[in-house]
Amino acid sequence: MTYTPDSARYDSMTYRRAGRSGLKLPAISLGLWHNFGDTRGLSTQREIVRRAFDLGVTHFDLANNYGPPPGSAESNFGRLLSSDLAPYRDELVISTKAGYTMWDGPYGDWGSRKYLVSSLDQSLTRLGLDYVDIFYHHRPDPETPLFETASALDAIVRSGKALYVGISNYKSEQAAEIARILRELGTPLLIHQPSYSILNRWIEHDHLLDTLEEAGAGCIAFSPLQQGLLTDRYLTGIPDGSRIRTSVFLNESALDNKTMERLHALNDIAKRRGQSLAQLALSWALRDPRMTSLIIGASSVGQLENNIAALNGPELTAEELDDIDGTVIEL
Repeated sequence: MTYTPDSARYDSMTYRRAGRSGLKLPAISLGLWHNFGDTRGLSTQREIVRRAFDLGVTHFDLANNYGPPPGSAESNFGRLLSSDLAPYRDELVISTKAGYTMWDGPYGDWGSRKYLVSSLDQSLTRLGLDYVDIFYHHRPDPETPLFETASALDAIVRSGKALYVGISNYKSEQAAEIARILRELGTPLLIHQPSYSILNRWIEHDHLLDTLEEAGAGCIAFSPLQQGLLTDRYLTGIPDGSRIRTSVFLNESALDNKTMERLHALNDIAKRRGQSLAQLALSWALRDPRMTSLIIGASSVGQLENNIAALNGPELTAEELDDIDGTVIEL
């Protein structure tokens, strides 16, 4: 069946500029980390991707190791690009990353020029593209000189294989330094992708948004729902088939009594606002205009729609923000 996107797809989505660049991203972007590998049917993936684009989500975020298995998310999204989205390529922002282990040997990990260039070539083959819009270094490399990583990113842009470059999981001091090097090379840092949520506020203590603002870069947070904790999924126990039973990033110990108290208190605040817990968490993470976008995952169209509906919620009041802080910090 030929896909024709909704003609009203740009009517309700909010778009925010990435730092001082010319690029705008949807306030909510779709991440293809867990739900777009070979363990989920392509038809379900197609439904989610189509619905996301129909709702104005133009940014699709990947990495070389997304799956499972690694590489399969890019391959599957490449199939959807070819079959459904190819006519709309210029409306899309497609990003990928390299920085974690992808192949055996000393050149398949971290941040050397050899690894970054080779990895992007492989990603482009899997995606069936000539270029990606944003290419990220996925994590800092403690051994490779930062100048080598930055100059590789600069060379990648100059080669035409990426339009912009970003970083992920960098602390404020590291981000400032690579932003400085990139600026001197002539390829400004576009954006940083850190973890951030109501329950994970390290970027505030690290003053990362201040650093990025000074550098002219945007910020796009991943895991704003704390791996699903900030949803109604665990409010009444752990459901069968839950990610918490299989994920290496989240386990049952995360649901201790104090955390459950916080989740229920936050859920009460959300109800008073006419929102779900997930919608409250997304509204909160977007409260600072310097936050360009949030990356969400989705295992169903319904989940996607519920999360994007957060953009229609009321602005958080000072009293509500105080209540949220009191719930998280004091409980």
